[in-house]
Amino acid sequence: MTAPGPQKMWGGRFERGPDALFYEFERSWSFDRRLLPQELALDRAWARAITTAEILTTKECAAIIEALDQIEKRAQTDLAWLDSSPAEDVHHFAETALIEKLGPLGAKLHTGRSRNEMVATEFRMYVKQAAGEIISTVGLLEAAFAEQAEKNLGVPMPGTTHMQHAQPLLLSHWLLAHGEAFDRDAERFLAAAKSADACPLGSGALAGCAFPLDRNALAQDLGFPRITANSLDAVSDRDFALEYLFALSALAMHLSRLAEDFVLFATPEFAFIELPDEFSTGSSLMPQKKNPDAWELIRGKTGRIYGALITVLTTCKGLPSSYQRDLQEDKEALFTAHDQALAMTRIAAATLGATRFREDKLRESASDPALVATEIADYLVNHGVPFREAHEIVGKVLRAAEQEEKTVRDMPLARLKTFSPAFGDDLGTMLTLDSALARRNIPGGTAPTAVRAALDEFKARLSSRAKIS
Repeated sequence: MTAPGPQKMWGGRFERGPDALFYEFERSWSFDRRLLPQELALDRAWARAITTAEILTTKECAAIIEALDQIEKRAQTDLAWLDSSPAEDVHHFAETALIEKLGPLGAKLHTGRSRNEMVATEFRMYVKQAAGEIISTVGLLEAAFAEQAEKNLGVPMPGTTHMQHAQPLLLSHWLLAHGEAFDRDAERFLAAAKSADACPLGSGALAGCAFPLDRNALAQDLGFPRITANSLDAVSDRDFALEYLFALSALAMHLSRLAEDFVLFATPEFAFIELPDEFSTGSSLMPQKKNPDAWELIRGKTGRIYGALITVLTTCKGLPSSYQRDLQEDKEALFTAHDQALAMTRIAAATLGATRFREDKLRESASDPALVATEIADYLVNHGVPFREAHEIVGKVLRAAEQEEKTVRDMPLARLKTFSPAFGDDLGTMLTLDSALARRNIPGGTAPTAVRAALDEFKARLSSRAKIS
């Protein structure tokens, strides 16, 4: 039998104190101390609310708020105080500190409320703040895409499907493709913050508060535009946390895909980019190595974010109605996922900004004659050949060129006419890289004018979101 742990603040019902081993097992202070700013903000709002409900006097409310301010100030400067605390959780810590300052008056603050509603409220407050932080950081990454797209406007590259050469693209089009994915991530974070933006305070443990609180005023005091509709649901709802974790997972997935592209582009076989020294490492054995560790670590850390989502989904699976202690397991997973995703995004933005794209290699690879095969099919279509027939003809032309060890551009017109009489002297103008790019001049296409317009629109969108956030 282990020694008894510290006396609990709910110990009146119990004859003996908690087992020390169990107390350490069920404590959450080590990670939910992160919610202390939200806890103290909630305590101030609650003090004002129960003053309006005539549970506290105005003088008592002022004394409590002053003490809470002192606790917050000390917490910001005295980490040893936080580290050495035997508190069970963030609520226990704040209440104990308040009672130490004010005695019985401090004990009055908890009137009419439950830790169930408190943690639900504070967790929502945290997710709103965290979403704002990650939206700003994603904005930095999007800005890096826009800057590189502007700097490299007009640089061609080979576009691929199935990792095989397909059609030529502009590098700026490729950069903006990734930028669009992260723009969707920002929208998901906005949606997750909106999902969290309802105040559960006043829900009690599960059945609502028995004192005459103004829940709407309490919500507004804490920066919420609305209150939750049902007390039983409010204390157990973690949909907002799951939505935030899904948004983090989608962000991590997009970062991982971006990382994979850069890892490939840095290989000698591609040689499309020059890795920045500041975000690369060397080998302890091979002096010639420059390794894309920033991108590899981003790719590797993605699994952590996915794991956090699965953790909280699994925690919520099969829970009965109302609050269950299982829900303590939601915060550590989300905190860790947020921290990792934030770090990954910051490193991605910095590494992208410092990367130099090698125009010579990109242009050389984009000049592969195979990339204009579709242009030949389109040429035949423009001369009256049905597309499926044109597709077949071009396939035969390419096979013959391979067998004759030529490129399609090198094949004489007389030879091409053996495959179709529709081929004419004007074919050559269709087979240039510039022509292939320019023909995709529709919104969303890779033509220079279309990409210029897309870049301007992307930058405007980014600027608009920055003003909102």
